[in-house]
Amino acid sequence: MPVATEKFRKILKEKGLKVTNQRVLVLQVLSNSPNRHLTAEEIYELVKAEYPEIGLATIYRTIQLLLDLNLVDRINLDDGFVRYEIARTDDTQKHHHHHLICTECGKIFSFEDDLLEKLEKRIEDTMLFKVTDHEVKLYGICKECSVNMESKKLSK
Repeated sequence: MPVATEKFRKILKEKGLKVTNQRVLVLQVLSNSPNRHLTAEEIYELVKAEYPEIGLATIYRTIQLLLDLNLVDRINLDDGFVRYEIARTDDTQKHHHHHLICTECGKIFSFEDDLLEKLEKRIEDTMLFKVTDHEVKLYGICKECSVNMESKKLSK
């Protein structure tokens, strides 16, 4: 469930920031798009629909501020774009967020699982290195593309 506007306002106040429409709208847009990984330009278009006088530079500054506060995460999905998503407010959930990337259609699927917990524990025990975060990107072919590829084969 997307985080409520009031919660965003409270978080901004707790961080000592002025609560502005731009900041709240960027957080709302990201929160309302949980399965999308938006570029700054996409965020701009969505915010602009509700706040037409906003500029792209304001979006970039707002995103940077929210990144600095760990309210937004930056993602590189190897498609030439920097993308953003709302950060998990519960740190235990944030750590286990991964992405599946379809090499055929480019769709990105998020999933949560603790695939690397044992490895991280072993690294901590043997290397005395505490892993605080990781990013997993798995490339493959989604179900829809698999079905389409199979039907193309059969029609030949």
